Amino acid sequence: MAKFLGLSQTLGHSKRGKVAVLLLNLGTPDAPTPAAVRRYLAEFLADPRVVEIPRLLWMLILHGIILRVRPAKSAALYQKVWTEAGSPLMDISLKQKQKLQQKLIEDGHDVSVHLAMRYGNPSVASTLQQLHQQGVDNIVVLPLYPQYAAPTTGSAFDAIARELSQWRYIPSLHFINTYHDNPDFIAALTASIEADFRSHGKPQKLVLSYHGMPERNLHLGDPYYCFCSKTTRLVTERLGLAPDEFVMTFQSRFGKAKWLQPYTDVTISALPAQGVRDVAIVCPAFSADCLETLEEIVGENGHLFAQAGGEKFRYIAALNDDNAHIVMMANLVKPYI
Repeated sequence: MAKFLGLSQTLGHSKRGKVAVLLLNLGTPDAPTPAAVRRYLAEFLADPRVVEIPRLLWMLILHGIILRVRPAKSAALYQKVWTEAGSPLMDISLKQKQKLQQKLIEDGHDVSVHLAMRYGNPSVASTLQQLHQQGVDNIVVLPLYPQYAAPTTGSAFDAIARELSQWRYIPSLHFINTYHDNPDFIAALTASIEADFRSHGKPQKLVLSYHGMPERNLHLGDPYYCFCSKTTRLVTERLGLAPDEFVMTFQSRFGKAKWLQPYTDVTISALPAQGVRDVAIVCPAFSADCLETLEEIVGENGHLFAQAGGEKFRYIAALNDDNAHIVMMANLVKPYI
């Protein structure tokens, strides 16, 4: 018996039992350069969850056209939002990780918090391998996409399953797939909007802009649109807004296919003609500010609104590393640690 116990200790099998929380977001290029953006887009747009058209045809389009043209254009946009701390998404995500770690320790939990990006660095595979080396055998995964969607949350699960499928010993895994109607999330999001209203006054219209998705996905069974609708309903009810005081829209469409509507840019451009010249916009699908909020919303849509005759346009920041957001994350993962 002693012989076998010694072998077990040598192999490290008796040293496991650690718990880790893995925060997972979409990702960001390593630098705002065409080369870095090309690497990022090549991984992102090659994901069959992201682009669901025949594989061979899409690879020809991706490598023959898109990756030859888009990286330089996207790099110029990333340069507009890049800071001394680097990518806003990465900077904020690291702060979320650090604050969640501190919160869980303060609450008496012996758990480590880690960060991975679905595309780019730190990768899902390398982060999981690190956890394995540290003796973690209970992993709580929190993809930071409030509303489940196959191209985001579903793809995150794919990446985790792909790595774990190569392991001899599979750890306990708790995968939180959505929190679109979580009371703490709704409360934190509502509080951020109320704080803006107190500081700047109530706008004529609150625009709740979610990341877009091909409409085809909805008909194939993706619940994303329904989850966005529920988030919108819960928040606006809590704010006490009448139906004509808010609108739910979808941004960031790509390609020529029909996407979920109404489109954010089209809506924003049309509001001044309807007598709406004071708008606040919030993006409930983004847990951290990034290119799509800081450049597309603040920059592009702000310009469209002013160009159409709008007078007051403001963006209400994502929850980022706000304390209420960190408390929400902690409460989501605690049942599994």
